[in-house]
Amino acid sequence: MRSGEALELGDRYMNRQLGRIVRTLGFDRDWRHGEGAHLIDAAGERYLDLLCGYGVFAVGRNHPAVIEALELTLREHTPSLPQLGVTALPGVLAEQLVARAPARIEAMIAANSGTESVEAAIKLARATTGRPRIAHAEHAFHGLTLGSLSLNGNAEFRDGFGPLLSDCTPVPFGDLEALRSELERGDVAAFVVEPVQGKGVNLPPDGFLEGAQAACRATDTLFVCDEVQTGIGRTGRFFALEHWGLDPDMICVAKALSGGFVPIGGVLISRQVRDSVFDAMERGVRHGSTFGGGDLAAAAALATLQVMDDEGLVERSARLGERLLELTRPLVERYDIVAEVRGLGLMWAIELGAPSRGSRRVVWNVVERSQPGLAAQLITVPLFKRHRIFCQVAGHGMNVVKALPALVIEEAEIERFAAALDDVLARAARVPRALAGLTAELALGSVRARMR
Repeated sequence: MRSGEALELGDRYMNRQLGRIVRTLGFDRDWRHGEGAHLIDAAGERYLDLLCGYGVFAVGRNHPAVIEALELTLREHTPSLPQLGVTALPGVLAEQLVARAPARIEAMIAANSGTESVEAAIKLARATTGRPRIAHAEHAFHGLTLGSLSLNGNAEFRDGFGPLLSDCTPVPFGDLEALRSELERGDVAAFVVEPVQGKGVNLPPDGFLEGAQAACRATDTLFVCDEVQTGIGRTGRFFALEHWGLDPDMICVAKALSGGFVPIGGVLISRQVRDSVFDAMERGVRHGSTFGGGDLAAAAALATLQVMDDEGLVERSARLGERLLELTRPLVERYDIVAEVRGLGLMWAIELGAPSRGSRRVVWNVVERSQPGLAAQLITVPLFKRHRIFCQVAGHGMNVVKALPALVIEEAEIERFAAALDDVLARAARVPRALAGLTAELALGSVRARMR
């Protein structure tokens, strides 16, 4: 009854600045439905959703099999969350995730989100090793609560929330010697790393992750893979770590695990971690979460895993990811503002750079000095308005546009996206005119936002 008031309610009672961003970009649609790889507005227009709820809708929006599992669980009146007791559904989920994980993993600690999973990994690493420091990669994104934010390499998220945890040490992503130097000091509890960095879709250099794991083993440091975004089929393997044959001590999972219906997270852990942290009966509840391991979340996750298997979505992610790269890599040669196209499975990004010469380069540099990352909106805004394709800039101040399609996306939609991208880039390549048009469009959107 009140769905048409969503933006107004958000402005008044939630985050007014988010409303200003949405209106400035022209993304202020009255969303009414979600179906598979699409969002549908009040006018019935279908938008290809490449934002995908930041990756949570891997099996598509409102998958009927997951809805059926949730309805069944509610009808059964299950004894969820007895707290001093356990129920079957979260145990079965843990069993299935452990079975899909590398050999070192033997158990799961339930959580409610990605950031809560990372927070748990920090605590468990310190308790297991007795060491204070956590090493992490620069430009990482591990979450926005205080502990995980301390491992976050993005100043726009960190500024104003300090002091953060003091014993968290960044190393350049891909710099194995810098990592070894930190680990050899002997006080690092864990190295926490995304196999592929979500902010920017940065892939690791050859040998880095394997070398990082070996360096951790050599220094009795725990090796932790944050698979919150890269896991559950996103990169064409169930866990991205499989691409490099990794066998970590902990794996953080969340996002896509429940099909986008119920907040969920978890840390998959080795026997060493479990036995070190929960080493006596009186220490059996030293870490937990009130809603972690609820029956609804577990039921949704189990249904999601079944959908992944029944529909072959991991393999589909690998195949369609290769098709997307095949269609979009030629854009690097076709347009001199395209610096790189990269991805793994259905985790994809395109990075823009300054034109090679002339007045276009001068204009580009002037705009970038005044507002870094503005040029990326030359792609996102017209994709949305002209082609009804919804995607995002990969990070603040970055000229990188990112796509996280639902793994159920049709190949024809991948081809439509590539064609739309080609059209948008052809217009964006006329830099002075394109930037002038975008600036005028964003200014109009900003005026509309301020009038609210």
